[in-house]
Amino acid sequence: MAAIEIKALGDDDLTEVAPSGYYIALRVGFASPVEEINYLRSDWVQHYTRQCFMMFDPVVRWVHANVGIKRWTDLADDDPRGILGQAQTFGMRYGVAVSVFDNNTAGHRSFGYFTRSDREFAAAEEEALLAYVTRRHLEMAPPTNLTSAEIEALRLVKEGLRLKEVAHELGVSEGAIKQRIKNAKAKLNANTSSQAATIAAQHGIV
Repeated sequence: MAAIEIKALGDDDLTEVAPSGYYIALRVGFASPVEEINYLRSDWVQHYTRQCFMMFDPVVRWVHANVGIKRWTDLADDDPRGILGQAQTFGMRYGVAVSVFDNNTAGHRSFGYFTRSDREFAAAEEEALLAYVTRRHLEMAPPTNLTSAEIEALRLVKEGLRLKEVAHELGVSEGAIKQRIKNAKAKLNANTSSQAATIAAQHGIV
């Protein structure tokens, strides 16, 4: 199959560009990503986990120390455990790693691994994947327009206080707290107050 020419990728295009599977981690901080998308084969994930490959994976090391694009074939010399060779037996013969960091103060970076069984990724596909991860990274950036009052309300929600208790703690009406939480949910694209508090915590806001 010839490489397809791509200018901008959407979520639905990824399985066509990376038919053997892909993994994306958005806004990875000290521990876990804000959002994780895993379309890798489940048997590979199980094998990878059982063998404790993460600490030795050359792709993982590369995305945490670099930005840009790197083909898996260019990482083969840094793979003493033969992880990339084992990935080939699960249909992931060719792969590309993408890593994005925009010098944000939280130290968050986003990255992805994309795989094929039939051929190397074309340069246009690699650039499109880098553009996709970059766009998603920027979309997941924490809002800068939360007020101090909204942040304080979210912090107390995160600690498990009910809205009435938050209002009592802050010395304002319950209606005022409801409005602050409503505003915060809209800014964080959250459906509930607890979800808003969780998202704020993931971004290091509370």
